[in-house]
Amino acid sequence: MTALARWCLRRRIVVIVLWLAAFAGVAVAAGVTGAAYSNNYEVPGTESGQASARMAKAFPERSGDSDTLVWHTDSGTVRSAAVKKTMRHTLEKIAALPGVSEVESPYGRHADGAGARQISKDGHTAYASVLFDRRTDDLDVDQVQKVVDTAQTASRPGLQVELGGAGIALTEAPRAQLPEIIGLCAAAVVLFLAFGSLAATFLPIITALAAVGTASAGITLLSHAMTVADFAPMLGMLIGLGVGIDYALFIVTRHRKGLREGLPVDEAATRAVAVSGRAVVFAGATVCIALLGMLILRLSFLNGVALAASLTVVLTVAAAVTLLPALLGLIGMRALSRRERRRLAEQGPRPERTTGIAARWSGFVERHPKLLGTVAAAVMLALALPAFGLHLGTSDQGNNPATSTTRKAYDLLAGDGRGSGFGPGSNGPLTLVGTLDGAKDRIAFDALPDRLRDTPGVARVSRPVFDGGHSTGVITVVPTSSPQSRQTSDLVERLRTEVLPEAGGAATLRVQVGGITASYDDFASLIVGKLPLFIGVVIALGSVLLLLAFRSIGIPLKAALMNVAAVASSFGIVVAVFQWGWGSEMLGLGSAGPIEPFLPVIMVSVLFGLSMDYQVFLVSRMYEEWQLTHNNRRAVRVGLAETSRVINSAAVIMIAVFGAFVLSGDRIIAMFGIGLAAAVALDAFVLRTLLVPALMHLLGGANWWLPSWLDRWLPRISIEPPPEPGAVRLPGPQDGEKPLVRA
Repeated sequence: MTALARWCLRRRIVVIVLWLAAFAGVAVAAGVTGAAYSNNYEVPGTESGQASARMAKAFPERSGDSDTLVWHTDSGTVRSAAVKKTMRHTLEKIAALPGVSEVESPYGRHADGAGARQISKDGHTAYASVLFDRRTDDLDVDQVQKVVDTAQTASRPGLQVELGGAGIALTEAPRAQLPEIIGLCAAAVVLFLAFGSLAATFLPIITALAAVGTASAGITLLSHAMTVADFAPMLGMLIGLGVGIDYALFIVTRHRKGLREGLPVDEAATRAVAVSGRAVVFAGATVCIALLGMLILRLSFLNGVALAASLTVVLTVAAAVTLLPALLGLIGMRALSRRERRRLAEQGPRPERTTGIAARWSGFVERHPKLLGTVAAAVMLALALPAFGLHLGTSDQGNNPATSTTRKAYDLLAGDGRGSGFGPGSNGPLTLVGTLDGAKDRIAFDALPDRLRDTPGVARVSRPVFDGGHSTGVITVVPTSSPQSRQTSDLVERLRTEVLPEAGGAATLRVQVGGITASYDDFASLIVGKLPLFIGVVIALGSVLLLLAFRSIGIPLKAALMNVAAVASSFGIVVAVFQWGWGSEMLGLGSAGPIEPFLPVIMVSVLFGLSMDYQVFLVSRMYEEWQLTHNNRRAVRVGLAETSRVINSAAVIMIAVFGAFVLSGDRIIAMFGIGLAAAVALDAFVLRTLLVPALMHLLGGANWWLPSWLDRWLPRISIEPPPEPGAVRLPGPQDGEKPLVRA
């Protein structure tokens, strides 16, 4: 690290130009190729995945995205001459738009035909299916927007026109600029309060933006090579801005300390990277290991998210140990405020003492470890209680903000249950795909709708539709419940295990349940089944890293326990806000609904990595003092006093950045924002400043115990370099000792 820092300082202009060139090159390449994001939840080995593949092969003309245009009249019916004229003209214009392959209208058919089923019983609501010529992931947003604009020109007093579906949702995609700006402004305020220097304030922000900007363009290129979810760039931005600013903060803080002690600029920057840079690399490695733990789930949807987020973290670490020292050398002594530079010139370098609130709080924790530890544990347990009611499922457009056209279309289709609309299940019908081999199979499949109509939970069943060779048949089943409800999941299970196996009789008929709702259920079941293995692997890998770094059994065990506590408590807050709906509408995040099935996996990865960061920065200072004095009380007190201010500043920055993404307008990103902000707040202000030091005071020397045979066997790695020669101690008021001061 020392050699790298010196090289970057000597060639600071070259380093800055290389970063600018890398950013420009990747950004241009991403702009030329465009994005190819995909939110495909289907897993090929599952039943819904097999049904989808069979459908695509048998009915290629239906492989495009299908969306819904809904209109509603308050007075009169949709069959009135005026409404018919308006909507027929509108549907004809939409059918002629680029990208639209077909529009299925409820008008122009016989009353007993398919069109009649597209008008509600009370006659106040109707819908048309708009079929695009490409799948959702390949749609041109501008073409979809033209469909939305054309449809909404038909709205007038007494006639409401709304649109819903996955393709229409592309026009409501969130924009990250506002959360970015708010988060960066909040981070700048915190940094200026901490440093008092504009130059030092903007260094962490510039470093993080360079890394995140390059990573964001890189994720766009990555989307062409593998499946990458459309929220991956914003998630990477959220994580990258948080950890990137924090990593730079730790190095700049150490650099400023060196300057105040009288070191030349280059020497102070070199020591800052050599000392804090090691911890940054170690912390970044733990975040990446936790994120890459998602690869063991072997789900292409999550593989892309894991690699995208890891790429962002790797680049933030690289920027912190290369670009940042170059910028530190560029600004020179301006890393200190004017008052600090004036004091240094007038009084010369002076050794720093840990005083103020941080020292007093550290002493208070030392005197009352049992009381404070109990209070902290009670707070974490209380916040974790809602997590026991966690319901994993996929939210739909019924959870969108009430002002969005997709939410309004969803509500119009669902109706009020008294003849208005088509029932809640119309927003997520099930697709039954039959593989037919011979006349007996076709006869059995033809008779299947009669059996399905008598099944509890089924509202409507369509007539069978066959492909040209009559080797594949399709039946659409509309449940009585909404797509995200437990009753719909129960219906899918009932069809698969009871109804369909008995329907074939003596025939060889094989029917699979597919559709978006079934694919969500299969995806959630697969993740839940692998979640224990995933969490175990992430905890084990993190514990091994801490074991190697701190040569202690107790430190990794406490870290694992604290990480689990932070994850559980943050999930409790997420459940209260999003599943119970406490304040979700007020925040513009839509109505209450289930928690996305992939959220636990991604949040566990990110939170374990971020929690490990604070563990490393806090305990590494304690470990350094323990090695010097073998006095546990002093090591814990000094470590907490000397790191709490920078950890708290870093936490406030992360909370501001993560919290700002609640304003993104995207429910999934808002879940991550609230969950991560809550976890960081609890981790920094409850766990690291209360529970961890309290437990370490209570355990005493057992914190650092390691069996001698294991000590001989383990390889040695070091986060902190050895103390420089000439280190001296200054007397202090508490026990005759103060933290180490560099000579």
